[in-house]
Amino acid sequence: MVNQNAYALGANRSCIRDLFEYGRQRAAIVGPENVYDYSLGNPSIPAPKEVNEAVRKILEETDSLLVHGYTSAVGDYDARKAISDDLNARYGGSTRPEEFFLGCGAAPELVSVFRALAVPGGELLAVAPYFPEYKPFAEEAGLTFKVVPPDVPDFQINIAALAEMLTPATQAIILNSPNNPSGVVYTRQTLTALAALLTEKAAAFGHPIYLIADEPYRELAYGVEVPFLPAIYRDTIICYSYSKSLSLPGERIGYVYVPGAATDSSMVYAAVAGAARASGHVCAPSLWQKVIARCAHLRPDLDSYNRNRLALYEGLSAMGYEMAKPDGAFYLFVKAPGGDANRFSELAKQHDLLLVPGDGFGCPGYFRVCYCVSLDMIHRSLPVFEELIRQFQ
Repeated sequence: MVNQNAYALGANRSCIRDLFEYGRQRAAIVGPENVYDYSLGNPSIPAPKEVNEAVRKILEETDSLLVHGYTSAVGDYDARKAISDDLNARYGGSTRPEEFFLGCGAAPELVSVFRALAVPGGELLAVAPYFPEYKPFAEEAGLTFKVVPPDVPDFQINIAALAEMLTPATQAIILNSPNNPSGVVYTRQTLTALAALLTEKAAAFGHPIYLIADEPYRELAYGVEVPFLPAIYRDTIICYSYSKSLSLPGERIGYVYVPGAATDSSMVYAAVAGAARASGHVCAPSLWQKVIARCAHLRPDLDSYNRNRLALYEGLSAMGYEMAKPDGAFYLFVKAPGGDANRFSELAKQHDLLLVPGDGFGCPGYFRVCYCVSLDMIHRSLPVFEELIRQFQ
């Protein structure tokens, strides 16, 4: 006998991973140059050279017992101070190292925050389109997962729809900006309206409504502001990862930030730490904590992503595809010709063009294109996109 929920999650991989594995199989048959794989958000720019230099220096200059030994469960103080100093320098805030909990990337951090807030009968609201793993994370934590309908075609936040869904059971709203899968950045105007609504409803319900900011793409923005949410809404909890900003997805390093100004902040922080402990957390990777202590101030070079973004957005728009302009991350979320994204994705697969249908993101009728790929692949794939849309015109 096994846990049936766990079995279902393990036996049924995500559509994204299935497409990625399919692409690997097809590449072995037809050659990798003939597969146009837009499925997986794996950074295609290298980590900054300072990161590799930091790794080398740490290994050469630091006692190996200190490099590879345990750290405090909440994280090495020097790393937390470096993160705090960087945020204060950028946003003029007053964060403290004691408000940060270092974890193995944003995914386990989200799990810990969800579990920390999972009171009996509690609900979590996600704004569509959203990252599909939010649902199993929330439900396994014991929260009821509810989806706020998408604000099409711009993919900001449908404030009116969200307002109708807020109840005394609402524990938190989760936001992802820049957004996966749309590439949209929520504007300051949108976030200010959301903060006013949540402040009003929290007062009416007699308890805080937390805003969980999932921010692995915060540094990937193209000439637009990505507002610092704790400066707009006090009861914000940030889950951050260096996977995308420093191109370190396989190293699993990030943090939870619980601002001291947030309601019941010390209790929330302790609950996050306790939830992480119950999940098997011991400490984040020691070496990478030491790297972050030296590299928290670094930013990615976005030139190649921006070239890819413009090449795809302008190329697909000229063909007649419809999408919100992506101002961040490395995704486009495109309206499927004919309205059925699953059918369109299957047609694309026949041409070895791999596109992720939007159903799993809470937004049927759209497909995701992940453009952290080579510019050459984009140019070679454009005729395939054009051939496909002609079938619907």
